[in-house]
Amino acid sequence: MKEIRTIMGMPAKIEIIDSNATKEVFEEIFNYLISIDEHFSTYKKNSEITLYNEGKIAEKDLSSDMKKVFKLSQETKDQTDGFFDIKYNGKIDPSGLVKGWAIYNASEILRKKGFKNFYVEIAGDIEVVGLNNEGEKWAIGIRNPFNKKENVKIVYLSNCGIATSGTYERGDHIYNPKEKKLAKEIASLTIIGPNIYEADRFVSACFAMGKAGVYFIEKLSGFEGYMIDHDGIATFTSNFEKYVKNN
Repeated sequence: MKEIRTIMGMPAKIEIIDSNATKEVFEEIFNYLISIDEHFSTYKKNSEITLYNEGKIAEKDLSSDMKKVFKLSQETKDQTDGFFDIKYNGKIDPSGLVKGWAIYNASEILRKKGFKNFYVEIAGDIEVVGLNNEGEKWAIGIRNPFNKKENVKIVYLSNCGIATSGTYERGDHIYNPKEKKLAKEIASLTIIGPNIYEADRFVSACFAMGKAGVYFIEKLSGFEGYMIDHDGIATFTSNFEKYVKNN
């Protein structure tokens, strides 16, 4: 079973291969993702994060999810030497971490229900578990940042997460908090990690690092990365190629 809806203003796709999937399961997962958007969207005037930024909710009164995301954001800031920071122009915007965190949590709901083969995606941030409907690893395309209709690589994944940051969908939108300006040094960066939360939280920070980002990924145990600069030149980590072959 497969279904696509719009959540967080972006396409959200869930595919469950296991035969015991039901419409109720899809509803539960989509409702969870919608609830996260209701809390964390900076575009919704009554969201928890908006009310907090407007001083209408005190920090002590924040939900456990919001406090958790603030804690995870601080951990990521510390681990990336400040290249990840949810404070921007005096406001708090945790969207650079929340999407991957929500996808991971949705995947955990499916795991706890006993599902072993599924795919959860929001706008290119993907968690894949088990195998696809052909009994093979999930094939994921990495887009050419200069031609959205073309993939530069196909990677074959199982039980991990993949996240891409680039300028081809939304233009320059990733902020470099250390230099206090938009990050423009590279065209796209893809990270494959142990799960989508881990991949997503590092991809924005590493994109902000520019060409140094892929070298940061090289030193992260359990992660691989693929960077494309504005000249179309790709640089990738030592073991990235193992995902290109469908072993």
